[in-house]
Amino acid sequence: MNVLISTIFTAVLWNGAMAIIFTLRDWMPEVSQTSKRLLVTYLFVTLFMIICPNLIRLGLGISTWTEIIQFKTIFSHSEINMVVAFMVSSIYEGAYFFGKWKESFALAEKFRNQQIRTQFEVLQNQMSPHFLFNSLNTLTTLIAEDQKTAIDFTQTLSEVYRYILQNKEKELVKLSEELSFSKSYVYLLQMRYPENLNVRFSIEATHEERYIAPLTLQMLIENAIKHNVISKTDPLQIDIYVEKDKVLVVKNNLQLKNTLEKSTKTGLANIRKRYEYLGQRQIDVITSQKNYMVAVPLIEMLTELEFAKELAYEGTDH
Repeated sequence: MNVLISTIFTAVLWNGAMAIIFTLRDWMPEVSQTSKRLLVTYLFVTLFMIICPNLIRLGLGISTWTEIIQFKTIFSHSEINMVVAFMVSSIYEGAYFFGKWKESFALAEKFRNQQIRTQFEVLQNQMSPHFLFNSLNTLTTLIAEDQKTAIDFTQTLSEVYRYILQNKEKELVKLSEELSFSKSYVYLLQMRYPENLNVRFSIEATHEERYIAPLTLQMLIENAIKHNVISKTDPLQIDIYVEKDKVLVVKNNLQLKNTLEKSTKTGLANIRKRYEYLGQRQIDVITSQKNYMVAVPLIEMLTELEFAKELAYEGTDH
């Protein structure tokens, strides 16, 4: 009989404590809430350990209601119950925190690997023989025809490379910097497509202090050129603007090529992965019969970026 009663007590108390721990974990799942969650868990488990044994004794007929409501009976074995509550809460919270730390560490490591791949792939795209051949071929033509324009082209080309080298390791840059770089990049492209490519920037200065992942615009512009026909009869129009004060939109008219140029398959997938790391932000892609649009979120540096890194910070330093 004593064995049965002990089994009932153990099963009810253990499963009840687990239910409390997992419920509070669902309510407060973040690593930043660990201290608060641990305190609340300890409090509730302690109360449960004090109240529940009395209710079990009442239910099994071991004690009467009159005995149960006495102060001495209610808090009998309270010291043991508090120690058990502390141990159970600490063990399970420790395991949960360690699991979250591993997740945050894996996420940070994944992003670092992605950044390394991004650096290599972006440089590979820009430094490829195809790109250099087109740039140098254009420069050679300009030197023969218009030396002043050739000098401007050379300076702009150097600015493009400088921006790539300076910002390839950064997570975010100001939109104003990205726009300045993108305009230089477009200038080079328009030397190749003087009448067939039109890129229109319509962005108010108030938005330029926000942040964006570096080379995002370059990748989206390159993506539009790579996948669409550009000719006198079918000029490519790219519009870049801010919508609803929250997202940067790159929109182009849709005139897909029958065959695509060789690609390293970065572009949009690369941008998606970087923005997932920078706060779980979604990249929206909208395709209609006439247009192709990509909407990229603008980031407030002091709020969204810090929040996105909070898990990694907690897991590394705490």
